[in-house]
Amino acid sequence: MEKTTFTQKHLLGIKDLTRNDIELVLKTADSFKDLMNRPVKKVPSLKDTTIVNLFYENSTRTRISFELAEKRLSADTINFATSSSSVSKGETLIDTANNILSMKVDMIVMRHYASGAPHFLSRHVDAAIINAGDGTNEHPTQALLDAYSIREQLGSLQGKKVAILGDIMHSRVALSNIFCLKKLGAEVTVAGPPTLIPKHIKSLGVNVTYNIQEALAWCDVANVLRIQLERQNLPLFSSLREYSLYYGVTKKMLDSLKKEIVLMHPGPINRGVELSSDAADSHHSIILNQVENGVAVRMAVLYLLAGKK
Repeated sequence: MEKTTFTQKHLLGIKDLTRNDIELVLKTADSFKDLMNRPVKKVPSLKDTTIVNLFYENSTRTRISFELAEKRLSADTINFATSSSSVSKGETLIDTANNILSMKVDMIVMRHYASGAPHFLSRHVDAAIINAGDGTNEHPTQALLDAYSIREQLGSLQGKKVAILGDIMHSRVALSNIFCLKKLGAEVTVAGPPTLIPKHIKSLGVNVTYNIQEALAWCDVANVLRIQLERQNLPLFSSLREYSLYYGVTKKMLDSLKKEIVLMHPGPINRGVELSSDAADSHHSIILNQVENGVAVRMAVLYLLAGKK
């Protein structure tokens, strides 16, 4: 595969990318998606490249997806668990990163509970930094794989109507998706309880509704988000039962629409809260496709950043 120009040294957020950058990632991911369906799924593209997965927060899908992407590109991969490291003894982020880099590491995939942590690190170390989620700020590879999955289903994002439903206020997935979808020409509506939708959200060029059924009737694609209870300092709705009743998506709601829509979820799903099991497992759902596409998209990001470096 011929390497192509990517304008960024790091992937810190979708906000920093041009439309051409995003389309380059999606196009490159097409080649890796084809590769994943072959008997031999490994290529030597990142041979002799060392990548550290530096996760300060728990993760299943994202960490495994990155690790698999790295190994399929033949990179040397190190998984760094903060709970069993010197971080638990009070070591700073900069000291941790510099100790890692002294071992001649080329790239760092980083998830952190503090918004802006990957941006801070990128200003102090020489390695390429990939943001795997920072606080309530951004989760760029999730937005890229979501865009890739929509494009795979509908052919293009230009003019498509995408509804993002649920806890918009605390979701880094929501913000990255809004930036990505708008740059690719889609229309975006956010929907959920008034207490979970930021007051400034309209300034990003999105529509707002507090009626889930109305959002579903409008959209071509519904991306359902879980409630980020771990990020909420105050109770913002009465109970999970009430949330499910008024803001949960069910198969009955989907079947009542006079059209077919695509149903997405970044995971993990709180079944019976934001999404019923029969909806999550219905023919509308491409949730497992998202997981598969995540590996191809992350392979593309790693490949392009290695080329830039």
